[in-house]
Amino acid sequence: MSTVKPATTLRVSSEKQESLVKLGILVLAAILSFSTRLFSVLRFESVIHEFDPYFNYRTTKFLTEKGFYNFHNWFDEMAWYPLGRIIGGTIYPGLMVTSATIYRILWLLNITIDIRNVCVFIAPLFSSFTTIVTYLLGSEIYSTGAGLVSAAMISIVPGYISRSVAGSYDNEAIAIFAMLLTYYMWIKSVKTGTIFWSTLTSLAYFYMVSSWGGYVFLINLIPLHVLTLMATGRFSHRLYVAYSTVYCIGTILSMQISFVGFQPVQSSEHMLAFGVFGLCQLHAFVDFLRSKLTKEQFEVLFKSLVAAILSIFVAFAAVLTLSGKISPWTGRFYSLLDPSYAKNHIPIIASVSEHQPTSWSSFYFDLQILVFLFPAGLYFCFDKLTDANIFIILYGVTSIYFAGVMVRLMLVLAPIMCILSGVAVSHLLTKYIRNVDTSVAVPFVSDSSAKPSNYRQEPSRKTKKYELQQKGVKNEIAIGFVILMTFMLITYTFHCTWVTSEAYSSPSIVLSARSHDGSRIIFDDFREAYYWLKMNTAEDARIMSWWDYGYQITAMANRTILVDNNTWNNTHISRVGQAMASTEEKAYEIMRELDVNYVLVIFGGLTGYSSDDINKFLWMVRIGGSTDRGQHIKEQDYYSSNGDFRIDKEGSPTLLNCLMYKLCYYRFGQVYTEAGKPTGYDRVRAAEIGNKDFELETLQEVYTTEHWLVRIYKVKDLENRGV
Repeated sequence: MSTVKPATTLRVSSEKQESLVKLGILVLAAILSFSTRLFSVLRFESVIHEFDPYFNYRTTKFLTEKGFYNFHNWFDEMAWYPLGRIIGGTIYPGLMVTSATIYRILWLLNITIDIRNVCVFIAPLFSSFTTIVTYLLGSEIYSTGAGLVSAAMISIVPGYISRSVAGSYDNEAIAIFAMLLTYYMWIKSVKTGTIFWSTLTSLAYFYMVSSWGGYVFLINLIPLHVLTLMATGRFSHRLYVAYSTVYCIGTILSMQISFVGFQPVQSSEHMLAFGVFGLCQLHAFVDFLRSKLTKEQFEVLFKSLVAAILSIFVAFAAVLTLSGKISPWTGRFYSLLDPSYAKNHIPIIASVSEHQPTSWSSFYFDLQILVFLFPAGLYFCFDKLTDANIFIILYGVTSIYFAGVMVRLMLVLAPIMCILSGVAVSHLLTKYIRNVDTSVAVPFVSDSSAKPSNYRQEPSRKTKKYELQQKGVKNEIAIGFVILMTFMLITYTFHCTWVTSEAYSSPSIVLSARSHDGSRIIFDDFREAYYWLKMNTAEDARIMSWWDYGYQITAMANRTILVDNNTWNNTHISRVGQAMASTEEKAYEIMRELDVNYVLVIFGGLTGYSSDDINKFLWMVRIGGSTDRGQHIKEQDYYSSNGDFRIDKEGSPTLLNCLMYKLCYYRFGQVYTEAGKPTGYDRVRAAEIGNKDFELETLQEVYTTEHWLVRIYKVKDLENRGV
C-alpha cells in the first residue's frame, strides 16, 4: 500500500530547494563579479591602475613594513617639496588597514603573497562582497527575487566595474561595499527599532568614514530619510531609537579618524544630521507632552515651544557661523550644488576630469538598460510605499542628481540603479510569467469511473473566461514580454562585458592601441621613464611635473616631487603652473627658487595620445593665474587672434614661446609622424607646429621614451662667471 507524504513535508522540501537555488544564483553572481574584474590581469601583468592607487599602494607597503603607529605618524619628505606631507592626518586609512589586515591573515595561514598582489585583487574581492550586500538590500526592501536580480546586475554593471577592476586600488574599491552595508543595516534598524542593529549601522558607518570622503553623502541621506518620515507622519519609537543610536555612536566613532577630526560637529556638511537629531528629540518630547496634556493645553504649549526653539536655533547657528565655530561648505560641496562654481572660483577642482558634469552618453555607456528600468523601479516603490522604500526612493533621486553634476559620482548611482532595476525586472517577470500557459493537452476519457492518474478535468467556458479576466493579459502577450525582457538582459550582459574589456581593463600607465592589421600595440613609456629616473638620477633629485603624475613618480621612481594628486595646496600648484606658462627665462627663476633638478612632461603628438600636457595646458594657465604671484598670467594671452587655442603658426606668440610648448616640441620639428604630412605634424591637434627651430638655453634634454610619450629635461646649473 503506497503512502502519501504530508503536505507540510513537501512544502519544507520545496522551500529548501528554492533556498538552495537562490544561494546558488547568489554565489554565481559573486563569482561573476570577481571574474569580470580580472580582464586587466589577463591582458597585462598584475599592475596598479591610474594615479591615486599608486599613493595608496606606497602607503600600504609602508604600513605593512613599519607598523600602524609609524604609519600614522609618518611625515613624507618626498612629497610636496619643500613642504612635505603628514600622511596619517591627511588620508582615509580604511583601505590601507584593510589590505594590511588581509595580508597578515594570509601570512598567518602560510599563504605567502606579496602586498602588491593583495592591493591588485582587493577591489574584485570586495566587489563580490558588494554583490552579496546588494542581494540583502534588495531582498529587504522588496523581495528575494528583486535582490537576486539586483545582485546579478551589479556584478557586471560598468559604472561600478570602472572603480573595482583588478588593479584599481582606490578608496572606492571598499567604500561602495561599506556604503551599501550601512544602508542595509540602517533599514534593518528602522524596521526593528533595536539598539543591536543600530549599533551595527554605526560600525558600518565608521568603516565607511575610514574609507572614503563620500561618507558625507551618506550622513546627509540618512537624516533626510528621517526628516521625510517625520514630515509624512511616519515617525515612530523605532525610528527614534535607530537614528539617535546611529547618530551618537556613529559621530563619536567617525571623529576617531584623524583626517575627519571635529568636522562632524563643526562643518556645514554635517549640520543636517545634527539638526535632525535635535528634531527627533523635540518630536519625542512633544509626543510625550501630548500624552499628558489636554488638547487645548497642548496647542498653546506647542506654539510657544515652536516659536522659542526656532528663535534660539537661528540665533545659535548665526553666532556659531559668524564666530567660525561652524566652518563653511567646501569647494567640492559647492560644486555639487552649482556646477559652474568650481570653474569660476576654484580652477584646481574644475581641472580634474572626474569633477566634470556627466554627459548623456556616459549614462548609457555605464548603465545601459538600467537607465530605462530605473523609473519603473521607482514607480513600484511608490506603489508599495514603506519606510524602507522611501529611503530607496530618496537614494535614487539624490544620487541621479549628483551623478549628473559630477561624473565621479556615477559610482554612487550605479548600485541604486541596479537595485531599482532589479525591483522592476523582478516585479514584471513575476507578473507575466504567471500568465504564461504551460499546460499540456488533456486526454479525453469517456468513463468517469476509470480516470487515469494524470487526468485533469477540462474547465468549462465560463471558468476559462473568469481565469482570463484574473490573469489580465493573454498568454501570447505574456510570452512576448518574457522574451523581450530576456533579450534586454542578454544585451545588457554583452554590453557590460564589452565595456569592461575595452574601456575599463587597460591600466592608464600601460597604454594599448590597435594597428592597421588589428594587432594590439603596447605603449609602456611611463614605466620606462620612471625606471630611468630611478636608475639615473640622484636619490635626492627633485622632479617638477604637473600634479597628475606626482603619485606615480614618487611610488615608481622613488624621487621627490613638488606637487601630487593630493592638491591640498593651491598656491604651490599655482607656482608650478606659472613656471610652465612662462618664458624659459622666467621659468628658470621659478625652478631655481623651488630647487628643481629635472622637469618631466607628457607629450602625445607623435602617437596620438590626447591626455597629454598640451591639452591640459590651459588648466595650468588658469591655476597659475589664480594666485597673487601669477596675476600677470592671463588666459586670453594664450589664444590666437581668432580666440582659438592653436599650436600652429597662427597660435599666440605667448603660447609658442612658453616653457611647456618648448619642452613638448623640442626637436619635434624635424620628425615625420604621418605619410604625406610635413615634419612637426601633431597627430593630436592635427596641425603642424608653429615654432620649430628653437634651442633650449636653461634646460637640457636627458631622456625621451621610445614613443615620445614622456620627456625628461635636466635644469642646468647657473653659469660660473668667475671671480
